Amino acid sequence: MRDEVDELVEAWARERADLDLAPVEVFSRITRLARRLDLARREAFAAHHVESWEFDVLAALRRAGPPYELSPKRLLHETLVTSGTMTNRVDRLVARDLVERLPDPRDRRGVLVRLTGEGKACVDGAFEALLAAEQGFMTGLSEDDRTRLAALLRTLLVPFA
Repeated sequence: MRDEVDELVEAWARERADLDLAPVEVFSRITRLARRLDLARREAFAAHHVESWEFDVLAALRRAGPPYELSPKRLLHETLVTSGTMTNRVDRLVARDLVERLPDPRDRRGVLVRLTGEGKACVDGAFEALLAAEQGFMTGLSEDDRTRLAALLRTLLVPFA
């Protein structure tokens, strides 16, 4: 079985036989797969009327478990955005009735961001659609292959954590 990366590597090997092209074989495939995954992610979210950034915030709240609330600081940590960006995002999600702001009972000056019922339904539907799309990407892999692939990718990502 061959793909376009095989052709790319062959061309580079012909032109630059002096280079080790092993990274190209791995990362060119990851890059191409990431593009396809991004498109699938956008389609899954669009079907549920949610943008990727909205899903990221809603999913962080959903993963928190009942009552599905986090401080803005914790949301920053979960979504890796700046404070100003998070304020803007929460404002927009409040306007769509997907989250609400509540006073933090542990800090009179603080607030909590809580997922609404509509927000929970939205993120659950979008997540189910995303999982279905991602399952489609892995149909050619056995369960053992999936486990090995996850472990190998983890090994590549750990140094960046």
